[in-house]
Amino acid sequence: MPSSPSVLVSLEGLQKTVRSRRGDLHILRGVDFRARSGEVTALLGPNGAGKTTTLTIAQGLDRPDSGTVRLLGEDPWHAGSALRSQVGVMLQDGGLPPSATPARLLRHICSLYQEPADMAALTDRLGIDEFSGRDIRRLSGGQKQRVALAAALAGRPRVVFLDEPSAGLDPVSRQLVFDLILELKQAGLAVVLTTHLLDDAERLADHVVLLREGAVERSGSVAELTDRTGPTPVHFSVPQPLGSDALAAFPSGLHLVPEVPSAPADCTFRVEGLTTPDAWADLAAWWRDHRIMPTDVRLLHRSLEDVFLEVAP
Repeated sequence: MPSSPSVLVSLEGLQKTVRSRRGDLHILRGVDFRARSGEVTALLGPNGAGKTTTLTIAQGLDRPDSGTVRLLGEDPWHAGSALRSQVGVMLQDGGLPPSATPARLLRHICSLYQEPADMAALTDRLGIDEFSGRDIRRLSGGQKQRVALAAALAGRPRVVFLDEPSAGLDPVSRQLVFDLILELKQAGLAVVLTTHLLDDAERLADHVVLLREGAVERSGSVAELTDRTGPTPVHFSVPQPLGSDALAAFPSGLHLVPEVPSAPADCTFRVEGLTTPDAWADLAAWWRDHRIMPTDVRLLHRSLEDVFLEVAP
């Protein structure tokens, strides 16, 4: 039988308070967080939720007031180069020297490791060769993101932290990054990412941690967090408002809820209570009897964005 994934990042009971003119500000309130090998873990939350502080503590760049931090089994605050060589970090702002070129920078980073990654293959994979001789200050945001990702992977890390890895990328580059992240997962790395693009998290993450006001509000797999008890609502749109006769004859046992129109001449409704095939037949018969031809019919599955909006203040 395959072995269960190893916990490579473990945070337990993290507390962090900073002093301000208005008094103590509680940044973290007992955060528990784990990332396992061969999995993508997404850390999500609204601005000010504590994501950045959590990650800087996990990386050993800051210390909690209390709680336990383990990165590859060690306290990263006291760890030396042997541990840090096994950890890759990609920051959203890149932290890249503006006067260097991608080619020169990545060669230098690779020279710091005994067994660096195949950077030629990686830069080709990420399309960096197209602008490798240009100063980093002249690169677009998406190009800088690709260079920062390559730099984070230069040392063949076992754990990689990715801050907004797809920010500023065009659709083709975004898919390249997605494919690479999934390959890292399949190779057994623990991938920890933050993103404001919830579709990305939904596509990539095995486990999601939602922070709010410095505490873990919810955590679990995407399927667990988006599980909806009861029947799935249905949305449908019609090109013009429904008449009073049609509204009065709507099947009993079902609920018709008007939605905000997506266009001035469009009317959208949500139907709740579709629990049996007979209920679906009643809805179809109502459309037929009142000559209603929907322009759009959709089953509304709960998304990670729905969960995020429930958590956001």
